[in-house]
Amino acid sequence: MNINKLEENVKNILTEIGEDPDREGLQKTPNRVAKAYEYLTKGYHEDAEKLLNKAVFTEDYNEMVIVKDIDFYSLCEHHMLPFYGKCHVAYIPNGKIVGLSKIPRIVDMFARRLQVQERMTREIGDILNKVLEPKGIGIVSEAHHLCMMMRGVEKQNSIATTSCMLGLFKSNDKTRNEFLKLIGK
Repeated sequence: MNINKLEENVKNILTEIGEDPDREGLQKTPNRVAKAYEYLTKGYHEDAEKLLNKAVFTEDYNEMVIVKDIDFYSLCEHHMLPFYGKCHVAYIPNGKIVGLSKIPRIVDMFARRLQVQERMTREIGDILNKVLEPKGIGIVSEAHHLCMMMRGVEKQNSIATTSCMLGLFKSNDKTRNEFLKLIGK
């Protein structure tokens, strides 16, 4: 990522919307915005498999593992406005478990990209499924989208919910319902 190029582009945006990028309050804005976008899109430079493989362990455990209420912040790829919410992740091990702190890191990695909520939810499920080879995976993401709140339909209280159900979570109603009950849905 070229910070100088980003700064120049932000200056151009400020000029195009009728602002003076040289006025006191805006002089450092291009640099601040460039650094913010560097942080908000850092997920492009992270490797999920490397992140997970350092913390995958052999374990004879076959009950549901859930990490719920994982806060996430992302940018909508259509308007580059934030969407934010909570992600709930569950899996049923099949001889392998992952360090619990890695699950929120995976959520953050995919959230820190230009995204649509549907893809983000699926990407989280797909990578955990690939690395852990569990009996099943369940992901539910709930988010507020500023592109719907600040512009367009301007609906302040709407929440978008997406899910990814794989293995037993997809094929077994009892498993899926247990997951949804445990996360309060």
